[in-house]
Amino acid sequence: MHQLFRLVLGQKDLSRAGDLFSLDDSEIEDSLTEALEQIKIISSSSDYQTNNNDQAVVEICITRITTAIRETESIEKHAKALVGLWDSCLEHNLRPSGKDEDTPHAKIASDIMSCILQNYNRPPVMALAIPIAVKFLHRGNKELCRNMSNYLSLAAITKADLLADHTDVIVKSILRDLSETMVFWFL
Repeated sequence: MHQLFRLVLGQKDLSRAGDLFSLDDSEIEDSLTEALEQIKIISSSSDYQTNNNDQAVVEICITRITTAIRETESIEKHAKALVGLWDSCLEHNLRPSGKDEDTPHAKIASDIMSCILQNYNRPPVMALAIPIAVKFLHRGNKELCRNMSNYLSLAAITKADLLADHTDVIVKSILRDLSETMVFWFL
């Protein structure tokens, strides 16, 4: 892993995290999978939900990683690690708090979702992502669910067979959202 990623993630050094943006994308591209694995460890720690420093470090690092993946067009190389981190978010609370603020893991999930699913036209990436994506449809975060539905509809246009095994979950999610909307109209 690049020494700056090692420093920032190993010591959870927020003061140096911004320096990651001064590095060229090609300089860090080989470190991205290992950095994602380190982020998974940090975000799975028992105090992550309440540790603002760790959350800020993770948020900055994810932004830097997803930018580098997009700029180097290396999504296929890092898809497994991205999907692994994304999947780990499902083990945590994703429901917004009473003040409509996303939980730390919902923020990670949202950032990773857009990086992965913007590549809906890349079947190898979608083959890894879609089984995890559909799990988010019934996790209680309406914004994540709405965005997921948009991305899944794009994936269906280019590679519908990848969604075939998940049709039941997708339809149930649509029906649940429709019933919630109709209840709202009648109130």
